[in-house]
Amino acid sequence: MPIIKHLLAVATMLSCFALPVAAEDTIKIGYVDPLSGTFAQQGDASLKHFAFLIDRVNAAGGALGRKFEIVPYDSKLQPAEALIALKDITDRNISFIMHCAGSNVAAALIDGVAKHNARNPDHRVLYLNCGALASDLTNDKCDFWHFRFDANTGMRAETLVRGLPKTLKSVYLINQDYLFGQTLQRETKEYLAKLRPDIKIVGEELIPLGKVKDFSPYVTKVQSAGAEALITGNWGPDLNLMMKAAADAGANLQYYTYLSHVVGGATSVGAMGENRLHTVTEFHPNVPSEQNSAAGEEFVTSWRKDHDFDLFQMNNYVLLKMLAAAIDKAGSTDPYKVALALEDSKTTDPLGHEYIMRKEDHQMLEPLYAAQFVRGVKHDSEKTGFGWKTETVVEAAQLAQPTTCKMKRPAS
Repeated sequence: MPIIKHLLAVATMLSCFALPVAAEDTIKIGYVDPLSGTFAQQGDASLKHFAFLIDRVNAAGGALGRKFEIVPYDSKLQPAEALIALKDITDRNISFIMHCAGSNVAAALIDGVAKHNARNPDHRVLYLNCGALASDLTNDKCDFWHFRFDANTGMRAETLVRGLPKTLKSVYLINQDYLFGQTLQRETKEYLAKLRPDIKIVGEELIPLGKVKDFSPYVTKVQSAGAEALITGNWGPDLNLMMKAAADAGANLQYYTYLSHVVGGATSVGAMGENRLHTVTEFHPNVPSEQNSAAGEEFVTSWRKDHDFDLFQMNNYVLLKMLAAAIDKAGSTDPYKVALALEDSKTTDPLGHEYIMRKEDHQMLEPLYAAQFVRGVKHDSEKTGFGWKTETVVEAAQLAQPTTCKMKRPAS
């Protein structure tokens, strides 16, 4: 898409989402995610999360006495589109680019940001990764200009496998056939072999990303293989359509997912998911009541006044808090100075849980929750009458997996 169309799209999005503050006085963050196409629901949900969370951070003072402003760009979940957005962001001298959805897009942005910064040392940009999860991105593909503010696939796989019941003996794996799904499939198998060698993998599939409209043949395969449970990293329509097909088939399975807590997941599952659906999440609306946190409960109830899907992106609140603190510490929005200030930084969420930005690979360590979809919780999800109940909490320090990152650091 030509740059001019992107600028028109940005202007339209800003009229809906930009914060009502003087543009020249704000610290701008170029936000790149799918805002149209198959995965637009997820991009739109993340944008609404950021609009809510940035209000909180700005109300607390922002950074350097200035407020943050999100400038949205549509990636369509395509690396080429994201790189066009990066070009416009750098042309406008915006110092920060943020992106959440698609590890394939993240890989392109890591490379694109590194090349831009090498060529333009006086106009560099810092990449804030808020949800592209493939562990390779902070291992062999790590880069000084890239910071990931969410737990990677290895951390999630370990959390999920550790939470599997001792009675479970057979599973089927279905994931999307791109960097995130491929990595998650590999690491799920690795942690099953390491932690639960008694569980047999009776089948596995990699499906084309966003292309399958009828998942009933896959559900039939899972049932025919004799699996007791399905483990899947599918997200967006690839998860929601698959879960709807399983519900329609009346499949007698347990569902262990990595992303069924995101927008649309609860609606697609409904009553079929009661006591069967499990997820690994950064947060869910019932965590504050489970932990008797008044501050966390206020966070959740404020969100629910104006939104009909769950608040789960606590990591993105932490991202904004860490960024504001790093800018204040650096006394500048210069990407290099901010990057140095981010390394080894720590903060807490409203419930008091610790988050750590590890210097050696720029991977954030955060708490993860293994949760089950049940009836009778304080806050239901998407008006289904069912919601999330924590089964296990794994704190940040417990997820400090080793890294293979060999980071090349700029001299200045």
